[in-house]
Amino acid sequence: MQYFKEIILNDGRKCILRNCTKEDCRDVLSVFILTHEETDNLLTYPDENTFTEEQEAEYLAKKAESENEIEILAEIDGVVAGTAGIDAVGGCFKVRHRAEFGVGIAKKYWGLGIGRAMTEACIECARKAGYEQLELNVVAENERAVSMYREAGFTEYGRNPRGFKSRISGFQEVVCMRIEL
Repeated sequence: MQYFKEIILNDGRKCILRNCTKEDCRDVLSVFILTHEETDNLLTYPDENTFTEEQEAEYLAKKAESENEIEILAEIDGVVAGTAGIDAVGGCFKVRHRAEFGVGIAKKYWGLGIGRAMTEACIECARKAGYEQLELNVVAENERAVSMYREAGFTEYGRNPRGFKSRISGFQEVVCMRIEL
């Protein structure tokens, strides 16, 4: 799936949102590791990433060619500030209407509007792909993210009080959210 949009951030800088390509593999892998080091609110820890640059390149190439999945990056002055993407929940008829969404932004770029813009981009791509529902899981303590998702139109449909088991803080409550497209 292809995507391209230029936005102006809250600090006046220009940011390009575009689908990742295999040539982005090194930068995307680096920002993935960085974002997972900087917060305990994401699904995995950096040491759990097993992708090599070659595997990342292959993964990104498949996403760029996909009709219903995408990986988007945010680029500021030639630097990848974060990524977001949508993945099919499954190919079976009963779940074919659903996609999952995730986003990670490097901490030095928090508060600039990138997360909101990437969320809107993923919603747009999910609609274009024909999904009827986009879903996400977010740590309940991450109130800024929960609020942003609500403002984007996501609604809570459940909570799992032991959804994540953090190495740092123990169990984390996970809020399950979705938006009908």
